[in-house]
Amino acid sequence: MAEELTLEIVTPERMVFNGVVEEVTIPGTEGEFGVLRGHASLLSSVDVGELGFVRDHKKTRYAVNTGYAEVTASKVTVLVETAERADEIDVERARRARERAEGKMAKLSKEDADFEKAKLALLRALTRLNVSGKA
Repeated sequence: MAEELTLEIVTPERMVFNGVVEEVTIPGTEGEFGVLRGHASLLSSVDVGELGFVRDHKKTRYAVNTGYAEVTASKVTVLVETAERADEIDVERARRARERAEGKMAKLSKEDADFEKAKLALLRALTRLNVSGKA
């Protein structure tokens, strides 16, 4: 069994986090899943949601956008479009994004192609607000 579990959270812009953790919880597209050291290898798509990990018995949370996760016995690499730590989320900006998305959705029919874009924007804003409340 692996001695340590290393977590890397990477976006197109930067390495968001790189360190040894005790456990990781990832919002997979097929549902949330947890990883401990010694986990079986897997690849998973990541959905918009809350990614959390425990390090030194302290929980840290990130609001993440879509991407992929690669898990091995000793390492988890999460490649996502965006990742914001709970205490770094701009709550006012997230509220404005939620209001814009709700306004767009109210004006569009469900058949409109832009409705799904607005729905996804709303989900991202709600996730950011939810995660920021756990900082």
